[in-house]
Amino acid sequence: MTLTDTEYAYLRSELGDADRSDLDARYQRLGTLQAVAVEVLRERRATLVSDPLAVTVQGVATVSNTEKVRALERQIAGLLAAAVTSEAPLGPLPLLRRRSR
Repeated sequence: MTLTDTEYAYLRSELGDADRSDLDARYQRLGTLQAVAVEVLRERRATLVSDPLAVTVQGVATVSNTEKVRALERQIAGLLAAAVTSEAPLGPLPLLRRRSR
């Protein structure tokens, strides 16, 4: 079971730039697009949290990753909530064009 181009495009829309072979391996192991996206996002969050969330150089600059961690947590929660409330599998949906007059 490998990712189709449409499934890969969906994961890229959720995750940004990602290695296709890595996503393929995760998809084979986990079985759903939602599980792949959540696992990648959780790894990104863990990487940010493992380092200091804020670094200050007195009088020069402050760099904080707190908002990035919160954004990842919101995205993870959104994916999990969508999977729970939706009976349809989470994944790419076809776009339909309205007929022009």
